[in-house]
Amino acid sequence: MTTPVRPLIAVPARFSATASALRYAAEVTARALVEAVWRAGGEPVTIHPAAGDVAARLARFDGVLLPGGGDLAPHRYGATDTHASVYDVDDVQDAFDLEVARAALSSGIPMLAICRGLQVVDVALGGTLEQDMGGPDRAHRHIVHPVAIRRGTLLEQATGAQKMEASCYHHQRVDRLGAGLEITARAADGTPEGLELPGAAGWFTAVQWHPEDTAHQDPAQQGLFDALVRAARETVGASRR
Repeated sequence: MTTPVRPLIAVPARFSATASALRYAAEVTARALVEAVWRAGGEPVTIHPAAGDVAARLARFDGVLLPGGGDLAPHRYGATDTHASVYDVDDVQDAFDLEVARAALSSGIPMLAICRGLQVVDVALGGTLEQDMGGPDRAHRHIVHPVAIRRGTLLEQATGAQKMEASCYHHQRVDRLGAGLEITARAADGTPEGLELPGAAGWFTAVQWHPEDTAHQDPAQQGLFDALVRAARETVGASRR
């Protein structure tokens, strides 16, 4: 009995000033993310953020996981000032992630976007962000809160839920939606917690929370990674099996 080839899931690396056991700056991927992709049957592959033909680089992959990270530079969505709370902005990272989002959506490569990833997709499609939700009393940092999921969405199909507990770490949120995007989940305070693009060329859903935090013990959260890998198996990777 042959073992099925794992679909290749591209995960853009995040720049890190330091990393344990390394002497220099590093490129990192959250272990919880790659473990969730692995449990789903995918082969997570960290890719280097660099200028170039991003679409050509993604063509060898079967899916994309656009992860969390620092804030996008406000000028990327037309802002002329920068709130004091904006952190970890990196121009190379921003440019690469935005191109990954555009390339995946236009080519139909299945994509799951998480936290910053959701915001990247919104900005890539012409949307804007609220730079700060109002400080510690309003920001969704280090908290778990319920989200209501819209019926009939890919998010509902993936999680099998219409309400779930979301592990959040963000101080920004979507302001104006990018072209064609629809909100698929909200927090009790109205914060958009999920986005989808009806009519997209391929499978795509995005969440503002971090499903990887609890995916190891919550089948609904793991279901997002399972759905990504399932969609990846049905695309170009099928030719390698």
